[in-house]
Amino acid sequence: MSFDELRGLLAARASRGVTRTAIDGVLVSRVDGPGAQDESMSGTILAVVAQGAKRLSVGTTVHDYGPGQYLVASVDLPVSGQFVDATPQEPALGFGLELRPEAVAELMLGPAAEGFGRPGRDGSSPAAIAVGRVSARLLDATIRMLRLLDHPRDIPVLAPMIEREILWLVMTGEQGATVRQLGLPDSSLSRVRHVVRWTRENFAVPVRVDELAQLARMSPSAFHRAFHAVTAMSPIQYQKKIRLQEARLRLVADPGGIGAVAYAVGYESPSQFSREYRREFGLPPSQDVARLRAAAP
Repeated sequence: MSFDELRGLLAARASRGVTRTAIDGVLVSRVDGPGAQDESMSGTILAVVAQGAKRLSVGTTVHDYGPGQYLVASVDLPVSGQFVDATPQEPALGFGLELRPEAVAELMLGPAAEGFGRPGRDGSSPAAIAVGRVSARLLDATIRMLRLLDHPRDIPVLAPMIEREILWLVMTGEQGATVRQLGLPDSSLSRVRHVVRWTRENFAVPVRVDELAQLARMSPSAFHRAFHAVTAMSPIQYQKKIRLQEARLRLVADPGGIGAVAYAVGYESPSQFSREYRREFGLPPSQDVARLRAAAP
């Protein structure tokens, strides 16, 4: 098993951007150039890099990862990403596996997981996004998962087994704590994830930190520590990023509705919205949206 084989498998199957495969939850990606910084949501995913390099920013934390490394995200967070090493001759190539909390929980309930410590309720938690090295065993399992695409009949039987193998190898690896908490409903990470999901669904609703702490069933101080440890930002900063990303999507669809969009996503004044939008994306709303629309294929 080698990264040469992984690169070959990905190059043969990945088209431009991120592509879903015939295996549920398995993604392949190809990027032919560095491109501009992209604002998106991380999803809950394991991403293995075979070629190229990427820089990912979440809150105040920057993650650089490249060939032979993986990135794991256990909470869906607003991130800024940019490829820093990709060309048409040597494109960035990657493998992705969506992380399902129920699959992690099933492994956590097995006898082999008895040695894993259970987190307490003091708000301590690993970061939601972390970078690790791809072991030989993880590389082997990733290659075997991609090989299944040439054998569709085997996918329903073998893909779930290889998914469990990949999850177990990551759970027992250097960044295992981040993944393990994904399957623990009473962990601080799971409580923060619950608040993150609620905030995404109710981003226009004004809230206070103590109200979010009640939602997480934690004290305000413990919740604030846990939220920042997981997301690298405060709850208010997270809500602001979600509001601005939602506003950007709406403005691309309707560039003339800046004032209406500002109110719709929770801002009380268009001027405040424009200031924070420019601070986040580098341009006023009208100029940024014009640039995005001009660059769209």
